[in-house]
Amino acid sequence: MEECISVFDMLKIGIGPSSSHTLGPWRAAERFLTELRSENIIQKTIRVQVDLYGSLSLTGKGHATDLAIMLGLCGQDPELIPVENIPEIIKKIQDTNTLHLGNSHSIAFNPVIDIIFNKNFLPFHSNGLVFRAFLENGKKHNATFYSIGGGFVVKEERSNAKKKLAIKCAFPFPIENAEMLLAYTISEQKKISEIVYANELSMRSEKQVHQEIMRIWYTMLESMYIGCHSEGILPGGLNVRRRAFDMHQNLIGLANYDSPQSWLEEIRKTEVKFRQILKWVSCFALAVNEVNAALGRVVTAPTNGSAGVIPAVLMYYLVIENHKADEEQIKQFLMVASEIGSIFKKGATISAAMGGCQAEIGVSSAMAAAALCEVMGGTPEQVLIAAEIAMEHHLGLTCDPIGGLVQIPCIERNTMGAIKAINAAELALETNPNNAKVPLDKVIDTMWQTAKDMNTKYKETSEGGLAVAVNMSDC
Repeated sequence: MEECISVFDMLKIGIGPSSSHTLGPWRAAERFLTELRSENIIQKTIRVQVDLYGSLSLTGKGHATDLAIMLGLCGQDPELIPVENIPEIIKKIQDTNTLHLGNSHSIAFNPVIDIIFNKNFLPFHSNGLVFRAFLENGKKHNATFYSIGGGFVVKEERSNAKKKLAIKCAFPFPIENAEMLLAYTISEQKKISEIVYANELSMRSEKQVHQEIMRIWYTMLESMYIGCHSEGILPGGLNVRRRAFDMHQNLIGLANYDSPQSWLEEIRKTEVKFRQILKWVSCFALAVNEVNAALGRVVTAPTNGSAGVIPAVLMYYLVIENHKADEEQIKQFLMVASEIGSIFKKGATISAAMGGCQAEIGVSSAMAAAALCEVMGGTPEQVLIAAEIAMEHHLGLTCDPIGGLVQIPCIERNTMGAIKAINAAELALETNPNNAKVPLDKVIDTMWQTAKDMNTKYKETSEGGLAVAVNMSDC
């Protein structure tokens, strides 16, 4: 049976600032609780200890990995937890050195002692973590997980990171690469979004697919709305000032609205010139990733660190290019984007800890470019060309966050990824596929080879690049 990755595997709702370092460890903690329950030992657990390895250890503090683990062990759900409750829950654990394990019972838990940051790496993946449950009879239960990017968590990951996920199903159109996807569109005379939709309907009803995709979109829209209406300094110690608020005020002025949807309609009425378009797209992307940096709720697309690209490009389409676009175009856009992301995941990686920022911003830009190309009328061939162009011009992009925080250069990179995606889509729409020289599968292979050749210090360790050129004290 082929590997099948759903739209809702690629686009997940979660808490920032990182899908691999925050959402992944959170989900790993939840899976650990599931193991304890299945073994009937959760009530017998008197203490839990967690060891973080590799990139999770080196940049875990900046990514709130320790906070995510505590929230996960408490049984909190990243999709549902009220964001405003997070500080209170964490403070209570820290003040009392106790944790309510899986909503079952309270155990002794000192975050300073029981979350251990090990700088060495586990052999399978650079994002490894080991949970240990100490039982009242003196026995222990251990479990090792790997957070492999985009909120995906596995028990074991091959050293080349091309893990065949345990997400198995019987899609009518199983897809491993871009060539297979294109073949289906030709043989079935369908758009890429129609192929993806047929696959989703093999698992869910039309109503469920519609509701879940729109829930993803409304989360994206809300994160842009919140980001554009929040000012101040981002947490973490870099003293980064939010910029989306001021940019938004300068663009929209005294417009009258009272909800994310009415806000969208007001933006459609604003002046549309080249500079304004650049600013709006940048504003949308900044807004999402400022929310992400502040431990807000965003959609991994395909990761938290690159969460602003796809919402910004989809919003560009809705407020600039097609004022008549409705929910059908939104679904179409997100289905294409998710499929391109899944092909990158299968053929390379979406983890910056494995491939640098090309695996996050590069992939998100390719996803957005492909999606925009289809809703703008591009053929399946042109859609794949758009994805290829976007990735080609992100090859080799390193991940070097200052202070291990998803802020500098991460937030601005989302604006650049979004602008490149729009440009890539326009280039693809003007390209005769017969004249294209680089197939998407070739650029994915090249990306993976580049990732393997990249020095480890440029893979989300904060041990190279801007992370060492600029000190926290400089900020």
